[in-house]
Amino acid sequence: MKKCDDVFEASNEFIKKNNLKEDYDFLVVDFHGEITSEKMAMGHFFDGKATLVVGTHTHVPTNDARILENGTAYLTDAGMCGDYNSVIGMNKNNSLNKFLKKESIKHFPAIGVATLSGVIVEADVENGLAKNVENFIYGGDLKNSL
Repeated sequence: MKKCDDVFEASNEFIKKNNLKEDYDFLVVDFHGEITSEKMAMGHFFDGKATLVVGTHTHVPTNDARILENGTAYLTDAGMCGDYNSVIGMNKNNSLNKFLKKESIKHFPAIGVATLSGVIVEADVENGLAKNVENFIYGGDLKNSL
């Protein structure tokens, strides 16, 4: 990914200036990152300071929804909403042609049956922390969990 500010440094500055239940009732951190270790580290960094830390970007739902030690719900990757009979939501034949260095055009979405992937969190209104967390997968090619 393109160079950007250090996400942990920016998060640390945010935490110094903002507090759960003082500045907002709930805090959802969507960490759009490539590496699972970074996403896990961010989850632990915000544990007790956010309602949910959920990773995005890799388009593949992980099966590790849990509540961390200090009450923050965590999921490494929510997955994508789209056609999983594809290459990360894009037309699979065109994507294969790109990888095989054959004639292809600009990426375009797959048009099959969509899957809705995400996470559901039940939170405590008194402290802003998670009481329950579950993966959510509905429709399409993946095994439905609802």
